[in-house]
Parts: sequence; structure tokens; C-alpha cells
Amino acid sequence: MPRLKVTQVRSPIGGTRVQRETLRSLGLKRMHDVVLKEDRPEIRGMVSAVSHLVTVEEVD
Repeated sequence: MPRLKVTQVRSPIGGTRVQRETLRSLGLKRMHDVVLKEDRPEIRGMVSAVSHLVTVEEVD
């Protein structure tokens, strides 16, 4: 199954509480943190909610 490499590139300061919680539930705690997640609809939805704060790459 393909995986997604999610990197936090911007700070959640000034964002909403929901955006901060979404980053935390993705496993991102600070700038330039990287996590690998399974490519599932739930993860895609979370990434799209904070797309302005993260970058996403598909990894095999």
C-alpha cells in the first residue's frame, strides 16, 4: 500500500484549535517534523484540512 510522507513546513500559531489538533493527531509536533502515514481517505482528509501548513509526497 502506498504511503504518504507528511512534513510540517509552517507554524500553527495563529491557526484555529482544530488545525492544531489535526497536526497533533497526524503526529506533527514542531516545524520540519516528518511522518509516514498509510494512504487512506482519513489521512487524506486530515492533510487537506491543514494543506497550507504541510507538504505531502507519495512514497513507495
